[in-house]
Amino acid sequence: MDFGKVVHTDLAGNAPVVVLVCEHASNRIPAFLGDMGLSAEARESHIAWDPGALAVAQAMAKRMSAPLVHGGVSRLVYDCNRPPEAAGAMPIRSEDYEIPANINMSPEQRVARIENVYQPFCAALSDLIDQHSASLRLMVTIHSFTPIYLGQKRQVELGILHGVDNQFATAMMADEAIGSPFIIRLNEPYSAADGVAHTLDTQALPHRLLNVMIEIRNDLIRTPKQQAEMADCLVPWIARVLSGFQEGASA
Repeated sequence: MDFGKVVHTDLAGNAPVVVLVCEHASNRIPAFLGDMGLSAEARESHIAWDPGALAVAQAMAKRMSAPLVHGGVSRLVYDCNRPPEAAGAMPIRSEDYEIPANINMSPEQRVARIENVYQPFCAALSDLIDQHSASLRLMVTIHSFTPIYLGQKRQVELGILHGVDNQFATAMMADEAIGSPFIIRLNEPYSAADGVAHTLDTQALPHRLLNVMIEIRNDLIRTPKQQAEMADCLVPWIARVLSGFQEGASA
């Protein structure tokens, strides 16, 4: 079983302060899994990845001189923001779609995906954090979500989410994204109760990094222009809030 390249690490700067993560960057399915029993439409849809998220994360990384770790395989193969025991790690259903290739998997097949996708992703991120432990202060994970879920329209445009450590998320909300035209809400459209804080809690917390997860409604980041504008909104906002923490630490 050849899973191909399952994780990418883009480096920038010698002493980065922020590390960016995009777990659901790709909808690539390894050749040996075929189409996983899904239509081309399903494989291109949000059930397979986070459309637009990687482009925004890359634009942010460039502006912040930050390293970026991003996934190289569809979250339908393995969702790197879920632990192996979670039902959503290798989902048998996503929204209205059944995932035929994930139904009735053998224990050996499940272990193969854990060992060949999840573990390398975790190791790459952890190694990068260790490498830059002297300078890193913050982890930001970038995701996107669909504007309509199970027939319901979502009003929120930007979600600021947290796991165990809520410091940075609540500070971002207090800052209110000055001048932002977006509808911004805390822990929407998901929260840690939905199991979405796995990377934050298992990678940022042990390294004592401030952390936050940003969810972007994907109709707002469909074009390169929109993606650049979103990065232009997020980068100064994050920098402002981080500056407040750094000033507090040096006081």
